[in-house]
Amino acid sequence: MKERISKIMLLCAVLAVTACCGSGQKGVRLIVDESRQKVDVFFDGKPFTSYIYPDDLEKPVLYPVYTANGTVVTRGFPRDPRPFERIDHPHHVGIWFSFGDVNGLDFWNNSCAIPEDEKLRYGAVRHRQIAHVKNGRDKGELSVVCDWVDHAGSTLLQEDTHFVFGGKDDRRIIERITSLTAHCDTVVFTDSKEGLIAIRADRAFEEPSDRPDFFLDLHGRPGDAPVIRNEGVNGVYRNSEGLENARNVWGKPARWVCLSAEKNGEQISVAILDHPDNPGYPTRWHTRGYGLFAANSMGSRVFDPSLPLFRLTLKRGETVSFRYCIVIKTDGFATDRELDELSEEMNRHNTKTFKTK
Repeated sequence: MKERISKIMLLCAVLAVTACCGSGQKGVRLIVDESRQKVDVFFDGKPFTSYIYPDDLEKPVLYPVYTANGTVVTRGFPRDPRPFERIDHPHHVGIWFSFGDVNGLDFWNNSCAIPEDEKLRYGAVRHRQIAHVKNGRDKGELSVVCDWVDHAGSTLLQEDTHFVFGGKDDRRIIERITSLTAHCDTVVFTDSKEGLIAIRADRAFEEPSDRPDFFLDLHGRPGDAPVIRNEGVNGVYRNSEGLENARNVWGKPARWVCLSAEKNGEQISVAILDHPDNPGYPTRWHTRGYGLFAANSMGSRVFDPSLPLFRLTLKRGETVSFRYCIVIKTDGFATDRELDELSEEMNRHNTKTFKTK
């Protein structure tokens, strides 16, 4: 009976969302489309992002993600390939949250590219329920429940994630608060560079490279030979400690990392901000010149051999929580002062995870 009431309440929320969006009102609006396995997010009537969980993905993601001007900041490959994109890492889609070693299973690298006979070594994050939807003038909210499962479908962890979508003027902001609760006797997270919250950015955000690689051609087909291709590529990484470029930022502790680039004449910055309540704060960072960057709160020795091995153990029913903020700034690159102020503001503001048992 309770489950039926919950579904009725959610349906009412969905109808309210659709009605509001149709009226052209200002604010952040979410449209739930369970038949297409997604929730679309609009800011003042313009696309912001979508929470998608199709069967061909091994984890839910936010994809694509737009600036306030409507420019896409996430790469297209493999879901919507664009000319001259790299054709690497098919598991890098939009913005996601996963980890490379949970009870020995790899939840990070799993994708449709993994052969079936190797799937036993991988885990998947399966969307289970949309638990909460709320629209608003200044922000919109989405809470979801997911299961972290092994190849046989047995649940290791229940994930409860609360998204807050907001922003103002030239800025878009996504807050993600995720709680992971053990559903088996013991769950162990072991030191891995493959984590935790990540974004794979558009081609413009890559650093220029002097190494040949494979790219799509003008028609979206894989090229038959490696080439050096840097047209339109101008990404610059920097962190809260004043370090620049992916190699220098990689593995270093920092309160935030920012990736900036000019795309079609638009100056854009994408930043991830860590939170003091997260394990391992300030987090270390997994940054690559090809447009990947991630805040990895559960990596230590993998980044610095002098550090102790990171291990986090949860017993059945125990929970660990993580909180991050993603900032997409346009019409001028984000400054250190701006990101420092946003970081301090996030640290003062406390949003609890909406949790469904």
